[in-house]
Amino acid sequence: MLSGSRESPNTSRDERFMMRALLRLFCLFPALTVVAQLNPGPQTRQPAAPPQSVVTVIRAGTLIDGASNAPKQNQVIVIRNSRIESVGDAVSARIPEGATVIDLSRSTVLPGLIDTHTHIFLQGEDPAEGGYDINILKYPVSLRAARATVAARRALEQGFTTIRDVETEGAGYGDVGIKQAIEQGFIPGPRMFVSTLAISTTGGYPLEGYAPELTLPKGVQIVDGPVQARKAAREQLDHGADWIKVYMTHRSWVGKKGELVSQPTLTVEELKAITDETHGWGRKVACHAYSGIGLHRALDGGCDSIEHGLDLDDAAIQQMLRQGTWLVPTMSVYYLDWGPENTPEGQRDRKRASVHGVSFNKALKAGVKIAFGTDMGGIPWTQPIAEEFKREVEFGMTPMQAIQSATTKAAELLDQQGQIGVIAPGAYADVVAVNGDPLRDVGVLEQIGFVMKDGKVFRNELK
Repeated sequence: MLSGSRESPNTSRDERFMMRALLRLFCLFPALTVVAQLNPGPQTRQPAAPPQSVVTVIRAGTLIDGASNAPKQNQVIVIRNSRIESVGDAVSARIPEGATVIDLSRSTVLPGLIDTHTHIFLQGEDPAEGGYDINILKYPVSLRAARATVAARRALEQGFTTIRDVETEGAGYGDVGIKQAIEQGFIPGPRMFVSTLAISTTGGYPLEGYAPELTLPKGVQIVDGPVQARKAAREQLDHGADWIKVYMTHRSWVGKKGELVSQPTLTVEELKAITDETHGWGRKVACHAYSGIGLHRALDGGCDSIEHGLDLDDAAIQQMLRQGTWLVPTMSVYYLDWGPENTPEGQRDRKRASVHGVSFNKALKAGVKIAFGTDMGGIPWTQPIAEEFKREVEFGMTPMQAIQSATTKAAELLDQQGQIGVIAPGAYADVVAVNGDPLRDVGVLEQIGFVMKDGKVFRNELK
């Protein structure tokens, strides 16, 4: 019997102990009841409600889907969360209940564009402000990262929802950090495939021309010999490289016969060590190669893409066809900042531009696989990225071929077929739109007015 804290004088010690224990339990009972209500245990938990789908519908007046060779009219694109669910004629399409409808019925709709050769850690480096060297010697990496953040945003603003950034030019693994910041939603930017430091040899990259007793930073990772080359590839892959970038040529000049001459860098054995290691990781190797010995070493060493390829001879083109090697030309950048015509630099600059267009046309006619690239960063990020489309058309592509070079072809280079560069069921909902017809005037792609990435509208000026 419980009677508060009072105990009969005749109560035994054991009885008193039991009564006190029961009293304490009785006092705790209300608290235990509350805890049980707050934490009912596994047997009474309700399953978490599944996240609600976000459904968006785009009415496209004209659709260039990236894969078809002709545009489609009056299409409806149904997007669920970050993926495209269906694409069909507006007449027969069913609009899901509760969907957000975006009316682009007076616009041309395309897949998000892909630039496969950029440098977000470069800004066009004005020689009057110190050029390339001051970028490394003066600016802290934090400043360069802040500027790279702006460059990434500008790419997305212009409708480039994916980029392959081919080295940080002395900013270490900064591209990995920018990529992570975009993926985690801290900053806006395109989907990124990154190449980190890039690789060249002694005598094969700036900084150069300073007193020989000084040890200066380089814009790339320097290797000499197959062992160092393989180790560099391993380090970069281990630290987040999606691609490995290798410089197979460095300086260029006009030779005695008026030809473009390019200084070779890595040997075939050095490059084979890199490609063997990289391919073993399931990744690819991009080789900067202008012409001549270095370009042929790049092909013999098993590179996956030739970057620039300013002067491709017939043997190189045939080898690219046999091996399935991609060409990523970057023509617009070679029309900037020419030196005076009567100087070796000026003659070199003009030669680069003149042979590049010819090589592009030869490769196109032969059937070499070509992906869109610009070398943005070598070009100031204030310039329109899409100006490269006009160069592609000038040197032989149809407007549709040019668009596909920046959509389905670029996606294939990146091993992302069906995921990006196309408006089709299952693909990421990366969608852009313009007023006007890019098949009549590819220049309208410099005026992207609508940008969606991963199903989220980043920009819409076509309302």
